[in-house]
Amino acid sequence: METMTRPTEHIYLEVADRIEKLIEKKVLKVGDKLHSVRALSKEQGISLSTAFHAYYHLESKGLIEARPQSGYYVRFSPRHALEIPATCEPPDEAVPVSLDDMISSVYKDLRSDKILNFTIASPAPSLLPVAKLNKAVVQALREAPDSCLGYEHIQGNLELRKQIARQSFNWGGALSEEDVVVTAGCMEAMALCLKTVTKPGDAVAIESPTYFGIFQVMESLGLKVVEIPTHPNTGVDVAYLEKAIRKFRIKACLFVCNFNNPIGSCMPDESKEQLVAMLARQEIPLIEDDIYGELFFGKSRPRTCKSYDRKGLVLQCGSFSKSLAPGYRIGWVIPGRFREQIIRLKRMNNVSTNTLSQVAIANFLNNGRYELHLRHLRRALHTQCLRYIQAVSQYFPEDTRITRPQGGFALWIELNEKIDTYKLHKRALKHGIGIAPGQIFSSQARFRNCFRLSFGLPFTSKVEQGIRVLGELAKGLR
Repeated sequence: METMTRPTEHIYLEVADRIEKLIEKKVLKVGDKLHSVRALSKEQGISLSTAFHAYYHLESKGLIEARPQSGYYVRFSPRHALEIPATCEPPDEAVPVSLDDMISSVYKDLRSDKILNFTIASPAPSLLPVAKLNKAVVQALREAPDSCLGYEHIQGNLELRKQIARQSFNWGGALSEEDVVVTAGCMEAMALCLKTVTKPGDAVAIESPTYFGIFQVMESLGLKVVEIPTHPNTGVDVAYLEKAIRKFRIKACLFVCNFNNPIGSCMPDESKEQLVAMLARQEIPLIEDDIYGELFFGKSRPRTCKSYDRKGLVLQCGSFSKSLAPGYRIGWVIPGRFREQIIRLKRMNNVSTNTLSQVAIANFLNNGRYELHLRHLRRALHTQCLRYIQAVSQYFPEDTRITRPQGGFALWIELNEKIDTYKLHKRALKHGIGIAPGQIFSSQARFRNCFRLSFGLPFTSKVEQGIRVLGELAKGLR
């Protein structure tokens, strides 16, 4: 038997080595699709089993990856792989804070066509189904008795809520339309949740780092924040959180458990279950921002904390802003036991959410177009993510660290501790490049040597040149 297996083993290693050399020489680039197993078998004159083992060998080395129903793709060359950032050190106290001036500086030219903007964590319009959405809008205007001029139901369009409830099956939920409240984007959903479960002066646990918009909402509500250490791969440190609850008398938690913005971490499902159970024992509500949950790069969608909720204490927020139509501003909340309070607060705040946007998105989803669009979007984002990582690895200082997200839009980049990324932001603007410095992702303006680089823009020569310039500026700031 041994003499029978050696030639096959030698052949698949030989084929794998040749492919590896092509990757190292950049003949095959990050994101490039490889031949199918059958095509490789035919081209090289080898068996299907040998071709499979060649790809399996390369996959085990991290050079290529298999994508569901798509094939094998080049991942990255280990020659250019950088380490991931370290988990942050926790702060000593719960604090109120204002970062308005710095955030205004970063986002004042958000719409300028003169800026290569790496600050926006959303898809480029070229990645969105513009024509089909336009068709859905026309259909909504044509079929609605009042041309969508009237107020929609306070809880949201019935058909849209049905479609959102059906989507819950993907993450382990089993909801009805009565469990869903439609909102004007995910930020309104989170604001309504915070108003419902807290009062001014309360302490709320958040990830560190986390999206700066959360700080602004909390500041407006007079809340204090407690930053919880968050690992770039596995998310919130549940053990630290349990201790912090006692120390700071935390009244609620607000976490992005699937593909956190800005570091892209995804909490393992078993950790989510542990988190929900721990909070349930202490009757502490969890506001779960799941806005990036559908944008996974792996084989299946990660579960939500809501899927483990048995006491109605998890208020899950979501939106179509990151996956379908940012400008339509349609989000939702699945508030559990807090449904009536959420509806009452919404009635006081805005009476109704945009009718035309709700009906248009409901039509789009009802026609079965959403899942097909998501498959295309996930593939595009995954490839862009890998190409951006490769470019940063190539052009930035060797001591740079970078995350390896498995979904979402954001890369978290840690530079030498001597570099102030707010200064990098200022210098980059002079070259027509926008980035989001790390300080705006912390209530205490920490992470001064880090920044977020969003990969929502398709990777082009212009994007690569922008990353090259950023790398050169970073080297100059050392």
